[in-house]
Amino acid sequence: MFKTLLNKFSRLLVVWVLLAATIGFYSPNTLTPLKPYTDWLFGLTMFGIGCLLSFKDFEPIFKKPKLTILGTLAQFTIMPILAYLIVKIFKLSPSLAVGLILAAAVPDAMAAGVMSYLAEADVAFSVALTTSTTLVSPLVTPTLTYFLGKTYIPIELLSMAKSIIMMVILPLLLGLYTQHIFSSFIQRIKPLFPALSTLFIAFICGLVVAINKNALAKINSSILWAVISLNVLGLLLGYLSAKGFGFNLPQRRTLAINVGMQNAGMGAVLAIKHLSNEAAIPNALFASWCIVSAALLAAIWGRKKPITPKEN
Repeated sequence: MFKTLLNKFSRLLVVWVLLAATIGFYSPNTLTPLKPYTDWLFGLTMFGIGCLLSFKDFEPIFKKPKLTILGTLAQFTIMPILAYLIVKIFKLSPSLAVGLILAAAVPDAMAAGVMSYLAEADVAFSVALTTSTTLVSPLVTPTLTYFLGKTYIPIELLSMAKSIIMMVILPLLLGLYTQHIFSSFIQRIKPLFPALSTLFIAFICGLVVAINKNALAKINSSILWAVISLNVLGLLLGYLSAKGFGFNLPQRRTLAINVGMQNAGMGAVLAIKHLSNEAAIPNALFASWCIVSAALLAAIWGRKKPITPKEN
């Protein structure tokens, strides 16, 4: 019964995000006291995600390294270039521009695996991609953000890299080790971790609204359309690039979803810590929107189950 409730709670992410955003706007003081602890909260979230993994999840990376390498390259090429072009087209303010670039430079979202499952895609490939992009993110994410966004506002490359290691990589590895040592206990409480991740994403989106309440009144719809454009084009180009790589149909669906979905919660925390409160806005919007678009796409694809990978 308790596990069922946790699973239902996790599936209603968009509802909790909207609720948190409403609280953040109308009662900002409810959320802003927790701002100094976002690093720790995100670290706990990544620890929980590490507990959901096992060493077997790394096998696809080594068994089919070509798939993972090409997918990782697609992730960190398509989205950052798209973001750089989109901020030019929509003429975003410096903080919003760098925020969108950061949203495009973070690794893909852990929820991509769930969406791949619903879309009848290659779940093992999705997990391998998320693991790969996350592990290289301390180097790649700050570097891309620095070179694509330094003309807008100053960016501390090394400080951002250190934050990613401390709040992403180390908790993830610790969670993986904990799962390995206490696997039977972790299995019993497994549904708790996605629920905590859902709670944190909702919280960070609400916090972004709370600390930007005054700034939000001055922002036009350009940033919303910029976020939607980045996500939709990412999904499309992710699929087309997989087709160009010669991937089968389930793998194409997986790469589309993984490229189009970003760990924007991580981007929001990094923006608040290293850029500005306003730079977190694109990340909060992306975290909410990409769940909606991926869920819609998964629902469509889920009705069209591939016959066999060999036929595609």
